[in-house]
Amino acid sequence: MKAGIIFHDPLWLLALLAIPAALALRRFQRITVWLVPFAAAWHRESASPRAGWPAWAAIAGLVLLTLALARPQQRRVMRDVRQAGYDIMLAIDLSPSMLAEDYRRDGKPINRLAALRPVLNAFIKQRPNDRIGIVLFSGRAYTLAPLTFDHDWLARQLDRLKIGVIEEGTALGDGLVVALLRLGQAARQTHGKRDGAFVVLLSDGANNGGLFEPMEATEMAKAQGVPVYTMAIGTTGYVDMPYYAADGTKTYRRELSDNDDLMLLWIATRTRGEFFRAVRQHTIEEAFRAIDRARKIEFRTHRTVITAELFAWFAVPGTGLLLVAAAGSRPRWWQAVASGAPLRST
Repeated sequence: MKAGIIFHDPLWLLALLAIPAALALRRFQRITVWLVPFAAAWHRESASPRAGWPAWAAIAGLVLLTLALARPQQRRVMRDVRQAGYDIMLAIDLSPSMLAEDYRRDGKPINRLAALRPVLNAFIKQRPNDRIGIVLFSGRAYTLAPLTFDHDWLARQLDRLKIGVIEEGTALGDGLVVALLRLGQAARQTHGKRDGAFVVLLSDGANNGGLFEPMEATEMAKAQGVPVYTMAIGTTGYVDMPYYAADGTKTYRRELSDNDDLMLLWIATRTRGEFFRAVRQHTIEEAFRAIDRARKIEFRTHRTVITAELFAWFAVPGTGLLLVAAAGSRPRWWQAVASGAPLRST
């Protein structure tokens, strides 16, 4: 909510500047003239320092009346956001093949998880109004984080990811099913279908384990109305796979990458999502930017303006000051009115 005072008439500033200009011009006139009754008497010089207070009161009154004529208002603007964000589940493959070093950063080879981690962190930070959760899968699928707005905590969980903590394999179907179950726990549905939710499924291999086949999981997502955005991580063909000896020595072997792009493409097409092939670091970033644009909510706000007129707050004291100044400039006249005696002209 924002509040402020505005003046509608722009001429009020010129009127205020005219008051000191009029006072300056009076010094060049032989006869003291005011357009306010009895104002001429306010100019009388006196030995008492209090003798000029009616003039100052009159000036203050004119300033307040000028501000009143500018129609001052106090406005309060209230905004009410009426639309919620998305619920997003990230299903991340943590199979041993994610250790393949077919990406490069600053000229040095890095593995697939290291290339993916900063892009995921950036994607999470760019969607502060969304609830985001994470599912990990290899030979089985596990929930790393349920849907949450605590994106700083999510980033810390991503930094702790390690390959090898889950049994080997690629349970692609299980990863998608667990992600759908986590979305279903936060019921926001229309006609039995999930609203404002989607899954991002990231994998570098073909399904070879788990309880659910990828096609079964895909039909579940389609029935719930949840789009699945799939991303094939890594390059195709032979890649460098690191191996560590007992003494910590690192060696490499050339192994064939078993990507299943056709299955990931079918999942995305069937659920009205989109498929991406991320063969380079920059293509991962481009894929997430495309997802961000495709599923970005335009927040609609209801704007209410409450206006309060402040005319009386300036006009009443201004008029009062003019009356007090008029009374103070002719004390004899004021005393005559108060006593009820007939007025005589001087």
